[in-house]
This record gives sequence, structure tokens and C-alpha cells, in this order.
Amino acid sequence: MKFSAWLSVILFSISLIDINSAWAERAILNISYDPTRELYQQFNRAFTHHWQEKTGEKITIRQSHGGSGKQARTIIDGIPADVATLALAYDIDAIHEHSRLIPADWQQHLPNNSSPYTSTIVLLVRAGNPKKIQDWDDLIKPDIAVMTANPKTSGGARWNYLAAWGFAIKQYGGDESKAREFLTRLYKNTPVLDSGARGSAINFIQRGIGDVLISWENEAFLALQEYGHDQFEIVLPSVSILTEPPVTTIDKNIDKHGTRDIAQAYLEYLYSKQGQEIIARAFYRPSHSEIAKKYAHQFPAINLFTVNEVAGNWQRAQRIHFSDGGIFDQIYIYQ
Repeated sequence: MKFSAWLSVILFSISLIDINSAWAERAILNISYDPTRELYQQFNRAFTHHWQEKTGEKITIRQSHGGSGKQARTIIDGIPADVATLALAYDIDAIHEHSRLIPADWQQHLPNNSSPYTSTIVLLVRAGNPKKIQDWDDLIKPDIAVMTANPKTSGGARWNYLAAWGFAIKQYGGDESKAREFLTRLYKNTPVLDSGARGSAINFIQRGIGDVLISWENEAFLALQEYGHDQFEIVLPSVSILTEPPVTTIDKNIDKHGTRDIAQAYLEYLYSKQGQEIIARAFYRPSHSEIAKKYAHQFPAINLFTVNEVAGNWQRAQRIHFSDGGIFDQIYIYQ
């Protein structure tokens, strides 16, 4: 074979290597909140398999977890996230407000206000419930040590706070001064505030700190699954809050990375039957009616209220309760 022919073969082989290398290197980064590690470990495996079967492309999904508020801040500060799967809508609104990486109407781009599942807040106690905790008002007794995270950094902790606030508002007929007093007593019983919900759970479950953990429902189920009913039990409060963790693409980043097709399909797969099965098995409440019916036995019936019912929308709740100098600062930092 002539030299020129050999050269053509070599150059063609190199071009194939370059194409295959670039093809194999495509990846997306999902910035998520603390308790979703187990969910996305399963979901990412399923989605990468689904994507390769559909397109022939092998992709990588990178994952980051932490307090939801802190995670939103990392995106605002420049971490190259392709998608955000955070604990509450306010944190994603903040990404729009402070960076303009996503549009203001991001919540209209996927079903159910871009929330592929819901959850709620429950109480996790040690086996036998030695302190006889039955409802929110037991958490303000003087001999109770309550574990929860810091609502200044953790989305789950903001849900915890508003669940307790909603109980107090309903208990005291809408009297906000009495609700504030209730929350003051509750946080006085909190010996340590971790920056994220998973850290708070570790303090309670693994380090033995506290009498009760205010917990995401899925975290409580995971504790029972991993450690057994002989170690912990779940107490269902009389009322709790409907939590709606949302998801979004980070539009300017995915256009820059050339990953819009993957990122969009990744979030849409959360709504598929396969994705909803994974969500239910990870102890989140699925939104797909067929999957929700299949797993209905897994999730106890709880009287739930919404953020809007007890605190207005998330913008108002953030401003009144969690901003600098807000009610949380007044009842905790200055007590």
C-alpha cells in the first residue's frame, strides 16, 4: 500500500478515536440536596442504561449533595451544574434571581410545577419511644432533645420548621405570637443544628444524639430499613406539611456544555414509569397515578397542609421566617 493510502487510514483511525472519545466523555452534573443520595444512585444507573439503549451513547452522571440552600449558592457562584434537583422552589428561584442561569418561569417547564414526587415530614424516635413522643407539642417539653438541621442552609430544615409552624398556627387558631413562642421553645430544645438534613440524621441515628429527629419521611424509612425496627420507630404527627421538591435544567450551562438533550431527558425520565418506580422504592411519594396506587400501602395517610396555607408562598415564607433578622433568627440566634 502506498504511503498516502497508509496515511489516510491512520488519519481516519485517529478521527474515529477522537469522535468516540468525545462521545464517551459527555457528562452532566446534578446538584442535589442531602437525602437524595440513595435515590440518584439507583436512578443514575437506570438512566445511563436507558440513554445508551436509546442512543448508543455512553454517558456519565456526576452527583453533588448538601444542604439545599448551600447547593443553590454553589450554582449561583459558578459550579457548572447541568441540572438542579433541590428541596424547595425558593432555592431554585434564587438561582434565577441571582444568576439568571434559568428563566423566571422554570417551574412551568415540567409537570406538577416541576416536582416529580412529593414527601412529608415525620418524627423518628428510638425503639420503644422512651420519651412517649406522639405529636409536635411533645417536642417543646423541657426534657426533650430535638434533632433538626439549620433552616438557613438546609431545605429540609425549612420544611421541618414550617411543619412545626403550621401545627402551631392550627393549634392556636392562627395566633402567630403563640406560634412564635412554640417555635422558640422547640429550638431551645435543639442542641445542635447541622448544615444539612443528612448530617442531622447521622447525628441522631449513628451518633446517638437527641431523643427525636424531625425527618424527611424517606430518611425515616431508610433508618428502619438499614437499622431495623428494634432500633427506631416512626411517629406520625397529627398534621404535617406537603413537601414538593422541584427539579430544573440549568439552561445557560447546558447550552454552553452542549448537554441540553441529556439534561432534559434526564429530568423527564423522573416522570416515566421506570423513574417513578425508583422514586417509590427510595421512599418518596410518586406522582404517577399508577405507581402511586401500586405503592399506596407503603405510605401512611397523614393530614397534610401546604406552605401556602400556613406561610404564604415560598418568597414570603423565606422573607418572613428565614431571611437575616427574620423570625428564625429572632427565636434562635438571639435566644
